[in-house]
Amino acid sequence: MIEKSEQKQLRYDKAYLRMADTWAELSHCERKKVGAIIVKDDAIISDGYNGTPAGFDNCCETGDGDTHWYVLHAEANAILKVAKSTNNCAGSTLYLTLSPCKDCSKLILQAGIKRLVYRTHYRDTVGVDFLQEAGIEVVQIQEI
Repeated sequence: MIEKSEQKQLRYDKAYLRMADTWAELSHCERKKVGAIIVKDDAIISDGYNGTPAGFDNCCETGDGDTHWYVLHAEANAILKVAKSTNNCAGSTLYLTLSPCKDCSKLILQAGIKRLVYRTHYRDTVGVDFLQEAGIEVVQIQEI
């Protein structure tokens, strides 16, 4: 049986994942829409979705359907937004609609994020494996 504090955490985790789902819909990418929310001390400190850098055309894919190399992933956008603020990610939780790739996993670790909650597995699990090896708590919640 799940304890009360665990039930409360699960309720909040699911709510933040729903918010990340909503944020993903802001993405202009056709192939994959990904959303991210960063929470620290019970407050949302950042959000992001996958897309092109500011000032670029919002088209994420080439005519062949491949993603442009310069498209930023949702978690990178959220972490970079924190870097431009007076806040920091130390001890925070990152909520993602899709588990991180290996490159974003390095950013997550280096940013000081201590917990990752995500819905769907990315095709390559090396990013999640890396974070778990680094001691970051990783939780997958598919049903929200």
